[in-house]
Parts: sequence; C-alpha cells; structure tokens
Amino acid sequence: MRQVWITKAGAPDVLKVREAPDPDPRAGELRIRVEASGVNFADILGRMGLYPDLPPIPVVVGYEVGGRVDAVGPGVDPGWVGRNVFAMTRFGGYADVVCVPEKQVFVRPGGMSAEQGAAIPVNYFTAWQLVVVMGSLKAGETLLVHSAGGGVGIAATQIAKHLGATVIGTASAAKHEELRRLGVDHLIDYRTEDFEARTRAIMSGRGVELVLDAVGGDSFKKGYRLLSPTGRLGMFGISSAATGKERSLGSMLRTLASMPWFQFTPLSLIDANKGVFGVNLGHLWSEVDRIRGWSEQLLDLWKSGVIRPQIAKSFRFDDAAAAHEYIQDRKNIGKVLLVP
Repeated sequence: MRQVWITKAGAPDVLKVREAPDPDPRAGELRIRVEASGVNFADILGRMGLYPDLPPIPVVVGYEVGGRVDAVGPGVDPGWVGRNVFAMTRFGGYADVVCVPEKQVFVRPGGMSAEQGAAIPVNYFTAWQLVVVMGSLKAGETLLVHSAGGGVGIAATQIAKHLGATVIGTASAAKHEELRRLGVDHLIDYRTEDFEARTRAIMSGRGVELVLDAVGGDSFKKGYRLLSPTGRLGMFGISSAATGKERSLGSMLRTLASMPWFQFTPLSLIDANKGVFGVNLGHLWSEVDRIRGWSEQLLDLWKSGVIRPQIAKSFRFDDAAAAHEYIQDRKNIGKVLLVP
C-alpha cells in the first residue's frame, strides 16, 4: 500500500509518500481499498506540530475515507466484502488501504461516490453535532457561521437551511457569489469588515441564536457578545493559532492570550441567558454508536437531496503538500480530498 507520512513537523513539503505491505484486518475489522481520503485542518495542525492528539511523528494522519471493502477480519460478516463504504479512521486515513473497526464503517447509499463519502464524516458529523445536537437551531432562528466556505461551514449551512433558519457567513469576498448559490443568506468579508458590527447591522441590532466558530481567540469574545438571550456559541477550533505554514510560537501565544478566559463564568452565563459549548469529533471514539444515529438522519437527508458535499478539489497522493497549501491559502470552497 501507499501512505502519505508526516515525516517531521514543518511546512507542507514534509509530507512524503511511502510504501508498506498491505495490512491484514484483525478481529472486528474491515479492510478498505481507499478511493478518496478527506483532508482536514486538524491534519494541517498535526503537520505543523500544533495538534495535541497527534501520535508521535513520523505518522500517517487522516480521519475519513471512501472506498470498497475487500476483506474482513475474524468475527465480521463476510457479506461486507464488495460493499461501497465510507469510514471514520483514527489517524491512518492518508493511505490507499486501511483497516477499520466495523462500527466505524458506513454503507454508501446508491449514487454516493467514494469522494462524496469521504467528505461526510468529519464535516457533516461535526456540523450535525454543532447545529442540531448541541446548537438546537430551530426554524426562524439565525446562524452565524465562520469560514462559511469550508467543509463544516457548507455542511452547517445545508442543515440550517433545511431547518428553516437564516444563515450569515464570513468568507473572503471572492467566495461570496458561490456561497450565495449554496444557500448563505448574508455574507461578511472578514478581511475588510468587522463581523461583529456587520452582523449587528444585518440583524438591526438584535443578536443571533447560534454562532459556530473555529477561529478562536478574540473571535470567541465577539461571537459571545453577538448572542441574543437564549443564544449559543459553538466552538470547534482555533485556526488563528496557525497563521503561517510552519509552527509559530508567537501566533499560538497571541491566540491563547486573546481567549475569553474570564468572560464565560457561571454567573455571567446565568445572568445573560446564554450558552457556550465545545465540539471535537476526534474525542468521541467511545461514542461511535451515538454518531451512527446521527449518520442515519444525515443519510436520510442525502437520499432526499437536502445535503450534498461540495468537493473543492482532489489531489493525488504525490501532491499532498499542494492540498495542504490549498487549504492554508484559503482557496477552497468545500472539501479537499486526496486520491491515490
């Protein structure tokens, strides 16, 4: 098999393709011939040496794949062989062959490509947890989503519009036309506009019911201030800590220093009638049965045409460094994939 390795912490060129013997599935596992692997910002943070959950480098990262089952381990129904699937992988997803526990594998419905399948787990499970499970967004409410052109942003927009909510998104101006086509009602150019002031103008001074923020730092403070009574702030990343292509202690310290360490106190939340929560899908491996319940609802929405992953661009394994560059240069509208 071929795998993309992080050989050391650093810029995108530390990603290297290496070959290894095909793995054999162990008890309870399925082996998947991978046709597409999802690329996520967590992978980039890992490459930069900023992701605390990363196994020791050198390492193969990747949380999601789409492909076909070609073998099963002891205790697994052989009827899996030949099925088109997508799967959650606890690292190791940047490979053309992976072995995955059966409970982390999902059958792809008819008409869903391997590429679309690989774009489901991280983005749509995260968006579902943010918008529906913990965000409790309802018809008539308003969602403010940062990085609206990213995979989670687009997934959250599709889910929110299905629920009957209004969506405000932040993105660079070059992405606005496409994002309007994808359902975002109001767009803010975060490079030239203050999103707090613009959101208040859009809302005529009233707050929003849900903010989704993977930027971190001072952005969390502004988002909290924008919440209406009963509003919720969902935090799921700190991309502001990774401003360059390599690890920067200065960026990390600035982000940490600007965090709202003292704003979200128990008494302040009680008095303000606001809620704050965090989401990290990578810390839910003991809750896969819960996630499978979410997947059933999401796949029903797929079958009815409500959700459709937006594939920004696919890169060959040999061009994995370019895939990371593409995301860090903020060029993508939707999911970035690696294909063998």
